[in-house]
Amino acid sequence: MTPRLWIIAGSLHMALAVILGAFAAHALKSILDEYSTDIYKTSNFYHFVHSLALIMVGILQQQFNINLTISGYSFFFGMLIFSGSLYTIALTGIKGLGAITPIGGLFFIIGWGYLAYQFYLTA
Repeated sequence: MTPRLWIIAGSLHMALAVILGAFAAHALKSILDEYSTDIYKTSNFYHFVHSLALIMVGILQQQFNINLTISGYSFFFGMLIFSGSLYTIALTGIKGLGAITPIGGLFFIIGWGYLAYQFYLTA
């Protein structure tokens, strides 16, 4: 994807993370138990961080003229799987989804590792 599209995708995910965080703080405050609230907060935190990472991918890709597509897609799919599974667990109580959460975490690791690798190559 182009740097511009990574920045747009990251910005839209930031907006979604804000919406989901506000939803939890207001609409779910009296519904979720402490365990589910902690899971939801973890999901939202990683959603925020990796939304910013998508924006960063776009900026770095443009500034340094390197291809960070693998990092971008890794962050995107990491958010979908990691944060998505945790949001779902918190809201539904289906703990079996926790089996796929580490796959999302692996995508995050790949994204950050590839980012470091690309900058190591350009040094």
